[in-house]
Amino acid sequence: MANNKWQTHPVILMAIAINVFILGLAVAWSGPDTKALWRLLGEDGIVEWMQFLCFAVIAVMLGFVFVERLKQPGTSKFELLALGGLAALVALAALEEVSWFQRVLGITSPEFFVQNNRQAETNLHNLALGSGSLHKTVLLKLILVAGLTHNLVLPFLARSRPGLKRWIESMGLYLPPLGASVIYIVLVVLSHLLIEHPRKGELGEMFGAVHYLATVFYAYYVGFDYDKPALFGEGVTGRRLSVLFAAAMAFLLLVSWLLAAGVGATGA
Repeated sequence: MANNKWQTHPVILMAIAINVFILGLAVAWSGPDTKALWRLLGEDGIVEWMQFLCFAVIAVMLGFVFVERLKQPGTSKFELLALGGLAALVALAALEEVSWFQRVLGITSPEFFVQNNRQAETNLHNLALGSGSLHKTVLLKLILVAGLTHNLVLPFLARSRPGLKRWIESMGLYLPPLGASVIYIVLVVLSHLLIEHPRKGELGEMFGAVHYLATVFYAYYVGFDYDKPALFGEGVTGRRLSVLFAAAMAFLLLVSWLLAAGVGATGA
């Protein structure tokens, strides 16, 4: 059921609040003493753990949607492939974000990664590629194009072309609400303008993870701005679930803070 009141939805509001809070924290912790900012942005820092937790939850959520669509007669193979592929891709992103728990478990990198990884870590996205890494040379550019297209271009075009939105949803995908996406993009831009730090790009990645955590729930689970049948719908159950999920998002931030304190953020 289509509904454009994203401005009052607790999950969307919580996502914006979390991202604004983290940006404010980064600004407040900027200064001559960089220790606090490294705790926020460094390896195994608050921002990195928040990315991991968001990606992990999104993967589980998409996987659940995949299983439910699998039970529904008439679901196309392409739709199942898209949902299953996205769930696997996001799960991979979550594990890559924490280098497959290498530092948590104290595992030494194999010789291949020592020789070919920019940070000598057991992950794929930091593999050397020319003078840079796979992440900076290729993945960031793909993420930028895909992110702008999915969050700004397509939602804007869909406002005047309803058929575009139906076509995207028929493939198992969804469009985030344009207003929430604009706020997300603005926060990413502000993070680059206001923060001076070698790892300030981590902020934008976390903002995206939180934004997608909220909008995946918003579309697939309670059916806002989404014309296909949702898992729970917009009734009393959907509203209660939305409030509970918003609280869980805030809890993820607390857990990321505790994990950063326990593992110890580094300046790597």
